[in-house]
Amino acid sequence: MKRTLLVIAALAGLAAGQAHANTVGIQLSGAGISGTVVVSYGAATDSKYPGQGFEITSVSGTFSDPGLGIVDAPITSLVPISPTSPLDPTNLLAPHDFSHFAVAAGLPSDNDGFLTYDNLFWPNGAPPTASDFDGAGGFLDIYGLMFTLGGSTVAPGTVVDLFDNGVSPTTGVNYGGFGVAVATSAETLAYVAVGVTATVPEPSTWAMMILGFAGLGFAGYRQSRKAATVAA
Repeated sequence: MKRTLLVIAALAGLAAGQAHANTVGIQLSGAGISGTVVVSYGAATDSKYPGQGFEITSVSGTFSDPGLGIVDAPITSLVPISPTSPLDPTNLLAPHDFSHFAVAAGLPSDNDGFLTYDNLFWPNGAPPTASDFDGAGGFLDIYGLMFTLGGSTVAPGTVVDLFDNGVSPTTGVNYGGFGVAVATSAETLAYVAVGVTATVPEPSTWAMMILGFAGLGFAGYRQSRKAATVAA
């Protein structure tokens, strides 16, 4: 009972956070990827894009890539940012929080051995954040969000990089939706450049979903208590 009530309380608290627009649930699907990524952000923004790119403070949820044997793996934490300069010195639009994650093998050659991320959330849409690529407009940018996974079927040190290729603000060309990279520091496990769909439900819908999950949990608890009473 105590565990069930704690779960319900946590979900209700998450719903309350969503009402303040600081907690957002991202639903992933497509290209063999699925999951729910819950991000929270506060008032702090990237120093290069004040008031636009909000620094994500926590992440939770689940992630699945059955092709890798990863099914409903728990998302455990953000990979901390380590602000650095882009390898391309002509890239003058990268956020201050731009960071590198080195991967020894398996990345596309134009990645130069690194996954990039900045853990920024853009409520009003990201601007172009690379001087040589104009993809923009999403709630994540082209560098995106990086988090770790747990669970017995996940290799230690596995990270997921979720990024948005965006849409050209000048031509309207859609660059293929979201991409996902799954890797460790030693190797790339999967790299899906395009084709992943990531959607954010309306705040009221997300809050009702969370409360619905809580209600199902409480109903299950009541049913189990009833069965236990009958058995006794």
